[in-house]
Amino acid sequence: MGGCCEANVLAYSSEGTSGCRGGSAKPSSVPLTNYDKNDHWVVGNIKTFSGIVPQITPKLIFSDTLGSWKVRLSINRMNYKINPGIYAIGVPDNDSPVLVTANYKLSFDALRKELTDLNAWILVLDTKGINVWCAAGKGTFGTKELISRIAKTKLYEIVSHRRLILPQLGAPGISAHEVSKNTGFKVTYGPVRAKDIKAFIHSGNKATDQMRKVRFNTYNRLVLTPIELVGTFKLSLMIFGSLFLLNLIAVTPFGVVDFYAYAGAIIIGCVLTPLLLPLIPGRSFAWKGWLLGFIWALSVNVLNGWPQDPSYSWVRALGYLLILPSISSYYAMNFTGSSTYTSLSGVLKEMKIAVPGIFISIGIGIILILVNSFITV
Repeated sequence: MGGCCEANVLAYSSEGTSGCRGGSAKPSSVPLTNYDKNDHWVVGNIKTFSGIVPQITPKLIFSDTLGSWKVRLSINRMNYKINPGIYAIGVPDNDSPVLVTANYKLSFDALRKELTDLNAWILVLDTKGINVWCAAGKGTFGTKELISRIAKTKLYEIVSHRRLILPQLGAPGISAHEVSKNTGFKVTYGPVRAKDIKAFIHSGNKATDQMRKVRFNTYNRLVLTPIELVGTFKLSLMIFGSLFLLNLIAVTPFGVVDFYAYAGAIIIGCVLTPLLLPLIPGRSFAWKGWLLGFIWALSVNVLNGWPQDPSYSWVRALGYLLILPSISSYYAMNFTGSSTYTSLSGVLKEMKIAVPGIFISIGIGIILILVNSFITV
């Protein structure tokens, strides 16, 4: 796509063709974005008068899906990112929309897969591989980085308009008037979900009430639970290793009951509580986890004969009642960082009350279990 154009408007061309500005200028051959040549999602280049912009595909392949599941399992999660800069999808021109996102590849993929048949520029900020929402809170998806990235990519030469579409969840990190003051670009906040971005653009950048609504349904919570479980593995291995060593000297050894009691408490805190979050009474995540954990502790004791024909002492039974709900409570409280239900002040208040109670309860319970393990019952 090439040819002559007015002096204040840019012409673009596919690689190998030519264009002009003011009747004489030629597209620059300077790369505006560094990227890995092995990235399968880069399918070509778009030449602009400011430089070469990598052209990407909206199609995701198996390696993209595999990568997303790896990071959900905390595998290479802190390095799952792309280079910041400017990218093109389709064959955008100087009047095409500019979408802003984070350089966390999961966020980048979630956006590009929704842009089939759309011509647009994607401005990727350096959020240190953190998603938009968290990066906005940490300040990396922020005003300073946005202003800097506009300058580094020479965006003001690539597009003739001065409009940016940012994800709504990035709003806490952006001061729109500062961006406008320093760059001349006006910030418009798009929908919460990437799947609504095409409808948003086609409606003249107008969002419906549904596009503005943050949802946190069962599926949204479920996909977050694998990383919660993975985070418990290291501590669990240490605990099981300690129990193995104690079994060498304890009169009443730690066994199958201890294993499934502990494993159940973890699953309740990391999976069941998040899934049932809106249905569990109370507001505190720590309380919600403790309540389900207490029901589990009672169930463990009942499964082992309590109160009619107990297979172990009341000391051990009481230890379970103190330890298991506290474990579930702790891991359920960790989920506050993944939830839309919480605020920073609320979380800090909850932790101030819950954490001491959790550790005191676990400490007393461990003492009871150890005492029970070194006496003949």
